[in-house]
Amino acid sequence: MRQGTTVIVLVLVFMCCHAFGDQVSLKNGDRLSGTIVKSDGKTLVLHTDYAGDVTLKMDAVEAIQSTQELHVQLKNGKTAVGPVTTTDGKVEVATKSSGTVEAPVTDIKMLRNDKEETAYEKTLNPGFLQEWTTGLNAGFSLTRGNSETKNLAIGFNAARQTLHDKLTAYTNVVYATNDAPGATPSTTANTAAGGLRYDHNIHDDIFAFASTDFFSDALQGLNLRSVFGGGGGYHAIKNDRTTLDFLLGANYTHESYSTLTRNFAALIVGENLLQKIGKGTALTEALNFFPDLNSLGDYRATLNVGTVTKINKLLGWQNSLSDVYVTNPPLAAKKNDLILTTGLNITFGP
Repeated sequence: MRQGTTVIVLVLVFMCCHAFGDQVSLKNGDRLSGTIVKSDGKTLVLHTDYAGDVTLKMDAVEAIQSTQELHVQLKNGKTAVGPVTTTDGKVEVATKSSGTVEAPVTDIKMLRNDKEETAYEKTLNPGFLQEWTTGLNAGFSLTRGNSETKNLAIGFNAARQTLHDKLTAYTNVVYATNDAPGATPSTTANTAAGGLRYDHNIHDDIFAFASTDFFSDALQGLNLRSVFGGGGGYHAIKNDRTTLDFLLGANYTHESYSTLTRNFAALIVGENLLQKIGKGTALTEALNFFPDLNSLGDYRATLNVGTVTKINKLLGWQNSLSDVYVTNPPLAAKKNDLILTTGLNITFGP
């Protein structure tokens, strides 16, 4: 009878441990239960049924106890897989093959569950056609009767990011006409832009980049502006919700206007922001300043702001604002061009 009672108690204890899942105790006395997702040594992500993913600062964590196997990577390069327990500033990993592996908690570089580890391994050596996320938004309007106009706006964005590098591409086209008899000008907008940028991580916070951009504006008399540049960048903030980069470099610019052609070198000073807002909205912002090294006081500045709000996995609502300012356009041409577009976005990719 006593033996049967013992077995029942052990079964109940086992069931309770799994019911509560992983446990995270905080230094303020709070205790959270859920599923440990990952940690980068600075923060820990815990998935809960009541609040979704919760991000905790590791400095605020007193202890961790996992019922699932976790993949632990230490700062010395050593890895271990098994249930994890932390006590008295030490982490213990109960591996199946090597017994218990111990190390200071401060030596944890990465920690992932099976799902995150699988996703991580896929990013180590992806093929060039893998890991792409692309989006397309297009809008067209037509009026006839008291007004006769046409308006076309097309935007395309693509990004491929791995653990070591990132490749982005974009294209924007805006074309509009006033078809009413005698309307001047008959073409009210005719701009096209496109470009590529490649980033390669040198360190966790430092990266090098190379970029090329092309822009034309018929109403400004700009046939084509070609910009080839490169430099270095710093990840001031880099986490799951926010990325803030600062850029410094140089570029070579070739401008072909209807009345003149010029070539010059310029500096690149800029910042890029990606901010996830809530569960379904992403905000992007890029501000770049290009001082002309051939003509003191002349410069070009660009501002790009965009938001995409997810409607479902395929569709989203996109807004974008682009502002290009040039201090020295040809005579009779305006210095500033502002473009605002809005419409549905179709997303392809994971």
